[in-house]
Amino acid sequence: MPALAAELVRRQVAVIVVAGEPATLTAKAATTTIPIVFAVADDPVRTGLVASLPRPGGNLTGINFLSQELAAKRLEILRELVPRASRVAVLVNPTSPANSETTVREVEAAARGIGLQIQLVRASTSREIDAAFATFGRERPDALFVGGDGFFNGRRIQLATMAARHAIPITSATREIAEVGGLMSYGPNIADAWRHLGVYAGRILKGTKPADLPVVQATKFELVINAQTARMLGLDVPPTLLARADEVIE
Repeated sequence: MPALAAELVRRQVAVIVVAGEPATLTAKAATTTIPIVFAVADDPVRTGLVASLPRPGGNLTGINFLSQELAAKRLEILRELVPRASRVAVLVNPTSPANSETTVREVEAAARGIGLQIQLVRASTSREIDAAFATFGRERPDALFVGGDGFFNGRRIQLATMAARHAIPITSATREIAEVGGLMSYGPNIADAWRHLGVYAGRILKGTKPADLPVVQATKFELVINAQTARMLGLDVPPTLLARADEVIE
């Protein structure tokens, strides 16, 4: 990523659009003058990307998904769907330490409150995901909590396929994983966030400075339940949960 960012700076592009903390931090280190529009899951003030949300300062602005802060709520919904669960594996990407640390902190706190045991698993490559599921096959966790991370979203078919093979209920922050066979998702609408990035990039191209565009926090969250996957796993989705779902995939 540093080489790619340096190339963009050499080309003197008008604006850089990035997704995720690692790419955003790399772009920030590469230039203090080219406008950068980001989409990140963790608090951009805490990670040092901007000075504040209403007044970001510098050359960065964008959107905060808040998907990490919703980890506790997602775990609670998983418990409703899989009431027999007592041990949940939590999959995080070690190359995104900010995401991973927030996910682990939020999930561990929520797990203590509802009596769940957490097993932390790390993976940052396709092979490491395969190795994680090989471990799950031996240790049989009751469910898999996938941390909010762009890498996992990109490997969604692998994750859903492996979860089906091992009959493990899987929950994610993005609907894309539920759409290909994951049990459920709860989090911000990613497509809505991408549209917002396009709007901000367009305003910058028309002359607005990043410092004058406040960082926006996602406000649209959705619960997606894959009913077909639930039936395959022998799970009965509570009617109250079905009523709360934004979409039920049949």
